[in-house]
Amino acid sequence: MLQYELNKADGILIIKPKGPLESADFEKLVREVDPYIEEKGNLSGLMIYTKSFPGWENFASFLSHIKFVKNHHRKVKKIAAVTEGGFLSIMPQVAQHFVQAKVRHFDYKDKDAALNWLKTA
Repeated sequence: MLQYELNKADGILIIKPKGPLESADFEKLVREVDPYIEEKGNLSGLMIYTKSFPGWENFASFLSHIKFVKNHHRKVKKIAAVTEGGFLSIMPQVAQHFVQAKVRHFDYKDKDAALNWLKTA
């Protein structure tokens, strides 16, 4: 399950995985985010805020996630992975090979610092 909040004033999307990700999560996210991107051109930032990555419900959910990233990564300027560690803590090193956005890891307790980083040009 994926909870999210789109701060339209700052152009920042905060994603909070709360359980295994489902295909429907990404369909819902596209309906929310795409109109904003169409109007503004991009997102200033994306924050992934979770203590640990919950994985996917099934392979179809994984493919939906990959499709979402493929269709949106050029439209996000910065990505902050805010987590206690694990896979998301190494995400910046992995992601730099696949996305154009600046990617940075923050400790879970540093959500405010991550948000401030996303707000800077």
